[in-house]
Amino acid sequence: MALRKGSAYSKRYTRPYTRKSKKKSKSYIKTIPNSRIVKFKMGDIKGYGNGRYPIILSVVSKERVQLRDNAIEAIRQYLNRFVQARIGKEFYLEIKVYPHHILRENKMLTGAGADRMQTGMSRAFGKTIGRAALIEPEQILLRLGVKTPKQEREARKLISSIKAKLPCKVTTRKEIINLNTQKA
Repeated sequence: MALRKGSAYSKRYTRPYTRKSKKKSKSYIKTIPNSRIVKFKMGDIKGYGNGRYPIILSVVSKERVQLRDNAIEAIRQYLNRFVQARIGKEFYLEIKVYPHHILRENKMLTGAGADRMQTGMSRAFGKTIGRAALIEPEQILLRLGVKTPKQEREARKLISSIKAKLPCKVTTRKEIINLNTQKA
């Protein structure tokens, strides 16, 4: 079955729906879809911990939105592939959001004669179909660490190309880490 349009969820008001418990009786959600995000940290993780990446570009949301897990995974795969091709293996990429929110859908019949078969209900609860991260304004979506200004220019081009995959307006912020003060 195909995914529902992102506009059905992305900019709508939502109340967080995340209640899950190991005890089935206390859980509001009986079946929880698996998150599609495979990795949250990629590249040279040890090098980032040691402070080898002085230039860090952060992608920051400008508005409140729901970001589905398949969009986050698409961004991760795109950046991982093209950063390795254009910059090399000397980078650090971290996804900073996690899809806790469970999406629901009240499935309806469509097509000829469907109005006689199913009329639907107002405020129907629906079944779980996916997960999303609830993003607030000024929240960091991902971080990309590079070493040189030349690599920074390539990374900025790649970040500007992922804006089409996002349902919100984003901006890029640059952080410069002083390596001399970090080692002390």
